[in-house]
Amino acid sequence: MTPEPASGAPARPYPAPALEKGLEIIELLAMAQTPLSARTIAERLGRSKNEIFRMLFVLIERGYLDRDPATDEIALSNRLFELGMRVPRARDLVEVATPALEALSETIGQSSHLVVLSKAETVVIVAVAGPGDINFTLRLGYRRPASASTSGQVILAFRDSAGVDPELAAIAADGFLIADSHDVVGVTDISAPILDRKGQAIASIVVPYLNRREARPQHREALAALLAACRAISAELG
Repeated sequence: MTPEPASGAPARPYPAPALEKGLEIIELLAMAQTPLSARTIAERLGRSKNEIFRMLFVLIERGYLDRDPATDEIALSNRLFELGMRVPRARDLVEVATPALEALSETIGQSSHLVVLSKAETVVIVAVAGPGDINFTLRLGYRRPASASTSGQVILAFRDSAGVDPELAAIAADGFLIADSHDVVGVTDISAPILDRKGQAIASIVVPYLNRREARPQHREALAALLAACRAISAELG
């Protein structure tokens, strides 16, 4: 029989303390969303700096973490994101959507982004810059709480979990969402879903439309092109 720890909680049959330590570090940095020093990481995990030093070294060597040489702070790299993109369904979505986003950005003169949901956050998995001299583009892997982002609200509105939330119901009825950016003054987010055969959102496209003083905003024209791109991607994915 496997002995039980003094606390009375059942012992796990296959403990892997080193692996658990590494996962704790990765999860902490993902939730922090900002670089942390080794000391801070150790303190937040309730471990000594010496205890996690070797694990940090290995994760940096394998490319899962980045260390800033100027501050010595540590952050997640894009390694996990890159691995996730090798999953067949994600790869198919990216391969189908990328040409459509490139054509969309060329047509409307604005950047466009393919966004998926990961747990309770949105993640940018494709970013295409607009052809103009100035546009607003998010980096690959950029994350936001789904409920606090236009692209996330659009995905949530086309999920069974939307329930009776009146805001999500309104988005679902319209089929899109146009709203001021949650973060940037002068940017209007225009977003629509990519749907599967059952009408469930598997992703969304968001155009952070950069409003410029010398030009009339063409939000509705951009929306029409965006909706056409979403329909084309949905149809090609089957």
